[in-house]
Amino acid sequence: MVCEMLGYDPYYLACEGRCIAIVAASEAKALLAEWQKLPSGEGAAIIGTIERGAARIVLETELSGERILDDLEEDPLPRIC
Repeated sequence: MVCEMLGYDPYYLACEGRCIAIVAASEAKALLAEWQKLPSGEGAAIIGTIERGAARIVLETELSGERILDDLEEDPLPRIC
C-alpha cells in the first residue's frame, strides 16, 4: 500500500537477504529438499523456469494472469543500510 501511495513498483525495489540458485531442472527438487533442511531454509521454493524464446521475465500473478517485468530504465532506489 505504501508503494502504491508513493508510485513505486515493489518488484523493482532493492531486496536484501535473498539467494537464487539456477540449476538443471533434473536436480532442482533434490537441491530444494536439501536447502529446506537448513535452519533458515524452510521458506525455500522453486520460483520459476528458464525457457527458450525471447529474453524476458513473465510473472504469474495470484489471479492466474501474467505480467512481463520490463528492464529498469532508471537506477533503482538507493539502499538504506
